[in-house]
Amino acid sequence: MSSDYYFISDIHLGFSEKSIETEKEKKLEKFLYEIRGKADTLFILGDLFDHWFEYKKVIPKGYFKTFSALNELVESGTEVIYFIGNHDFLHYDFFREEIGVRLIHDSAEFTLGSKKFFMAHGDGLMANDTGYKILKYFLRNNITQKLFTLIHPDIGLWLAGSTSKKSRVYTTKRDVRHNGDRLITVAKDKLDSGFDYVIFGHSHIRNNLNFGEKYYINLGSWITKPCYGIFSKNKFEIVEIDK
Repeated sequence: MSSDYYFISDIHLGFSEKSIETEKEKKLEKFLYEIRGKADTLFILGDLFDHWFEYKKVIPKGYFKTFSALNELVESGTEVIYFIGNHDFLHYDFFREEIGVRLIHDSAEFTLGSKKFFMAHGDGLMANDTGYKILKYFLRNNITQKLFTLIHPDIGLWLAGSTSKKSRVYTTKRDVRHNGDRLITVAKDKLDSGFDYVIFGHSHIRNNLNFGEKYYINLGSWITKPCYGIFSKNKFEIVEIDK
């Protein structure tokens, strides 16, 4: 019996005005319920939230339906693996202990079926991006994050939202300057090193590119067009979510 593996990326819950976000979360909730009993594993390739800062005893307000749907998916027997993105990296233990989600803070390798996968959100992997790599190291440093928890949650979450917006502006300007998805170069190097599939998020540029019998997948962003990936019987497909 074959296993089915599902993939989503860059949902950015909390990005837009409330009415838009409500509809987006409904689509996510419906998707999560529909794959119960079908998915062996769900991979979330980062930026599930537009910004996330979690304190030891405080989490951002909202998203109850998403938490509930993820918890029910885990309890149904599906493993949920969540790669931390550049917008939602400030996690503590809520997802792991309360929902049962496995968090990955960097890249990871998996063998699915007979294929070898390399997965990551994608931020910090591109060449000549020293400024961002320094910022990433500073923001994800344990000392920095512990100091940040001393700030009142209302102020801390406001700062997280402001940082998220600045990060998006920087990324957009950089990608326009470099004319597109620079992660393709990173993916080619990984494919050349022996992987069959490379899956990233981050760029918001949907791609399903094949290089011989090897593939680079990027699921784009739910800000523009919600979709999910499914790997079944050694084949990968991107499916758009219309309703």
